[in-house]
Amino acid sequence: MTQPPVQTQPRLRLIFLALMLVLLLASLDQTIVSTALPTIVGDLGGISHLSWVVTAYLLSATIAAPLYGKLGDLYGRKLVLQVAIVVFLIGSALCGLSQNMAELIGFRTLQGLGAGGLMVVTFAVIGDVIPPRERGKYQGYFGAVFGVSTVVGPLLGGFFVDNLSWRWIFYVNLPVGAVALAVIGFAFHARVDKRRHGMDYLGAALLAGTLASIVLFTSLGGTTWAWGSSRIVLLIALSVVLLPLFLLVESRAAEPILPLSLFRNHTFSVTSAVGFIVGFSLFGAITYLPLYLQVAKGSSPTRSGLQLTPLMAGVLITSIVSGQVISWLGRYRAFPIAGTAVMAVAMFLLSRIEAGTSTWVAALDAAVLGLGLGMVMQVLVLAVQNAVDHSVLGVATSGSTMFRQIGGSIGVALFGSIFASRLHSELALRLPRGARIPKVINPAGIKHLQPATHRAFAEAVASALHPVFLVAGAVSLLAFALTWLLREVPLKTETRPGEAVELPGEQPSAARAAA
Repeated sequence: MTQPPVQTQPRLRLIFLALMLVLLLASLDQTIVSTALPTIVGDLGGISHLSWVVTAYLLSATIAAPLYGKLGDLYGRKLVLQVAIVVFLIGSALCGLSQNMAELIGFRTLQGLGAGGLMVVTFAVIGDVIPPRERGKYQGYFGAVFGVSTVVGPLLGGFFVDNLSWRWIFYVNLPVGAVALAVIGFAFHARVDKRRHGMDYLGAALLAGTLASIVLFTSLGGTTWAWGSSRIVLLIALSVVLLPLFLLVESRAAEPILPLSLFRNHTFSVTSAVGFIVGFSLFGAITYLPLYLQVAKGSSPTRSGLQLTPLMAGVLITSIVSGQVISWLGRYRAFPIAGTAVMAVAMFLLSRIEAGTSTWVAALDAAVLGLGLGMVMQVLVLAVQNAVDHSVLGVATSGSTMFRQIGGSIGVALFGSIFASRLHSELALRLPRGARIPKVINPAGIKHLQPATHRAFAEAVASALHPVFLVAGAVSLLAFALTWLLREVPLKTETRPGEAVELPGEQPSAARAAA
């Protein structure tokens, strides 16, 4: 094995900039679609497909993440990251060219296959070049990128819908991705491992089948197909059969895609469980906030993006502050505990919003949610990377991310089912006698309804969101309880045993120059 290359200050700054651009790509595409979803489904299909535009992306990213993590550990991060960016950009271009909902969902799946590698490999690269003790503030900046992207995402999505076309929410990825690809090719020199490797393809296939079965039966059950239908029963049976098969294969694989020994690591197990629940409540709830603002409050896509700014500002503030404090004190346990508590409070506040609720009240409730999120997501990744050996850094990072993505996929699907079911009953109760229920909830079309029908629609949408946020609040309380099990493991001061790196902003030293 060759020695890992020494990363100098200028090169580290370039790498860090490129990684922030890569993370911006992945996080932007989780949020830029949100404000445009009502318009997209109005153009290409019905509201029953709304959750699938998000679910397809999350599902494929979830399935791909462990594979990228393992490939990065085996063959180095640089090539794997470059491949992920290219796949993501191809998927983005095809999404913009979609002519119907089936094409869009299919291309979002391809885009997700690339996105699964963007986040995982990005966090793993940071684990390669920044020691855990210093990593808190850098991952705090990554949390800030999440915050900025979720501010810019809805705004860009709304701007493109109002002024150009929703297709530009996908085309905008192309120039950003091209810049990130070029900088990574120039600046990032990954270590080269010349050992022969064996890829766990059977384990990867079984994991993909298990995850797909779980997400499909949770999203389609009770909506597209009845719970007792043969298709749903088959999906449930596949989940029950494939999961133990996957565990059996992983226990015997020479180089497993997800080493079961990781689950004997207390920190990995706890953070994975918390990440699953955070993803469940986060993605499920945030998907429907723009719908509330556009349909219940009559906001334009651009305006609804602006109204979500307080949520993202909350993420921005607590991500940076918590990262700086963690690097200063060397302690991180208190932040997930406080963050999940704040998240639960925010979800219960959001569950009280009505059609007549002031937009500012809804925005402040969303800001509280952002403050909680900023103290949780990046800290979980830091805790995992600090608690495992560097040889499994990639799979540990991808495993932790995978559980959050699984939670997000299931959350979006289940909340979609809850929302659709409640909306149908609310419309039946509230619509004036003789009024027809539109097949498509399109913000532009709803504005032209008769005043009484329009008011009934707004009230029905707001009421249908109550159980969504209540369930999200309940599962956030469960995450809060689990965070108390997290142990405080002293943060390491090296990326690998005996290896130091030169950090941006620090003076070079003989110790840091040593390979």
